[in-house]
Amino acid sequence: MSRIGKQPIPIPSGVTVQISSDAVEVKGPKGTLRQPLPPGVTVEMEDGQLQAKPERDERALRKFHGLARSLVANAVTGVSEGFSKQLDIVGIGYRAEVSGQRMTLALGYSHPVIFPIPDGIGVTVDSQTHLVVSGIDRQLVGQVAANIRSLRKPDPYKQKGIRYTGEVLKKKVGKTGA
Repeated sequence: MSRIGKQPIPIPSGVTVQISSDAVEVKGPKGTLRQPLPPGVTVEMEDGQLQAKPERDERALRKFHGLARSLVANAVTGVSEGFSKQLDIVGIGYRAEVSGQRMTLALGYSHPVIFPIPDGIGVTVDSQTHLVVSGIDRQLVGQVAANIRSLRKPDPYKQKGIRYTGEVLKKKVGKTGA
């Protein structure tokens, strides 16, 4: 059995859970998420906690046991607390601003980059060079942050670009002059 799959999922106050045969729907103060379950794994309510259980003890089902537990736990955490990723924009003249569901970035190109913000995601800009991507769906928050970072990946030579806050870059040495 999976070590992660065996752990119970505590349900905080204010969160309600509806379990069906193929999905778990979680409602909380921040919103509602519906998490489909992998085949062969069920989720049961026991003593105010959720428990993921494989239907049979087969090798093919064991790999989904921990996955199902993690996905449901992320849904519970998302609707109660939410998730966020922080990004820093480094470079002279590099900046960002948000207006509605669009973010305009100046990243050293000859044109401004316009990034549409998907539904369910909030992006706040602090001091034009610090972004906070937040939402209730952990996968969507991480994907949007990765998409923003891919607009101008950090340069290993000059260290310019968009990076996660706290990300350590390995600086490369440039050409040596003769």
